Amino acid sequence: MPYTDLLESALCIATQAGERIMAIYRSGDFTVTHKGDDSPLTQADLAAHRYIADELARLAPEIPLLSEEDADIAYSTRSTWTRYWLVDPLDGTREFIRRNPDFTVNIALIVDGYPQLGVVHAPALGISWIAAEGVGCWRIENGERRALKTRRKPELPVFVISQSHQNPALAEFLSRAPKHEAVSRGSSLKFCLIAEGLADLYPRTGPISEWDSGAGQCVAEQAGAQVLRLPARTRLGYNEKASLINPLFAVIGDPSADWDAVLASIRA
Repeated sequence: MPYTDLLESALCIATQAGERIMAIYRSGDFTVTHKGDDSPLTQADLAAHRYIADELARLAPEIPLLSEEDADIAYSTRSTWTRYWLVDPLDGTREFIRRNPDFTVNIALIVDGYPQLGVVHAPALGISWIAAEGVGCWRIENGERRALKTRRKPELPVFVISQSHQNPALAEFLSRAPKHEAVSRGSSLKFCLIAEGLADLYPRTGPISEWDSGAGQCVAEQAGAQVLRLPARTRLGYNEKASLINPLFAVIGDPSADWDAVLASIRA
C-alpha cells in the first residue's frame, strides 16, 4: 500500500482512537494506576491501545506492532523487523489526568530503523499533524490542511521544553544557553511546534521511550527539521537495542544555522 493511502488510514485510526479517549476525558470517570516504571495508566490509554491495535491489524496484518501498552516483545524478535508500527495510544497521560489538553495519539511506521510515516493527533485540541516520506507534511484543523515547513533560525530563537518532565539538567541548560525564549508543551506537540515554524529547538535532557518520539520525529523531519541524538549528532534511530529508552536528543528546526555551542551544552 502506498504511503499516501497508509497515511490517510493511520490518520483515521488515530482520530477514532481520540474519540474513545475524549469520551473518557469528558466523563471524568476514570481511575489512575501505575506501571512498573511508576508512569500513570488510565482506561483511556487501554481503550485507545485496543482500538489502534485491532485496526492496524486489519489494515496491514503483515506489519507487526510495538505499542507502549504492549511492549513486552523480546529484542530477539524485534531485531528481525524491517518495518513495524510504533504506537503511543495516549502520549501525555499526565496531561490527560490534569485536564490539560496537551495529550496526543501517536502512530508511526518505522522502516529500516527510521520513521517513514507519522500521525500526531491531539483530540482535545482538534488538531492533527501528519507526514510521510515522499508524500508531505500537514497540519489539519476543521478539515483544512496546511503544508508545514520549519523556519529559519531567528535572532531570538524559541526553545520548546517539556511540560511534565523538567529536570535539573534542563534547568542548567536553559541557564547556560544563549538568549532565547522558552515555551513548554506536553507530549509530541513539541515536535509539532518545530514543524510549524513556531519554535526552533527542542532539547531533550531526560529519558523518554521510542514510542514517545517516533511519530513526532517523522512530522518534524518531513517539515525540514533534524532530530539528532547527542552527543554524536547523528539521526535518531529506532529498534537498535534491547532498551526502548531514547538517548539524549535535540530537534532543530533550521539545520543550516550554527547550533554547535547550544548542542554541546545539552547534557543529562
